[in-house]
Amino acid sequence: MKPKPLPLEPGDYYFNEQGLMVFTEQYHRRRGYCCRSGCLHCPYGYRKKGPNNPETGSDTTGKTG
Repeated sequence: MKPKPLPLEPGDYYFNEQGLMVFTEQYHRRRGYCCRSGCLHCPYGYRKKGPNNPETGSDTTGKTG
């Protein structure tokens, strides 16, 4: 069963320069678990691995190619 989404509260997200919604650490902590998507503000320490992330090898920009 998929967890029910939390209602958003002030400080849970912001929009980056590309207009994408970015969830904050506050939101992730309220949610209470790691989704393993490589979120920018993950308080659980998960980072995707891949060729384009200088720290972990992950492309966290959402760009392809």
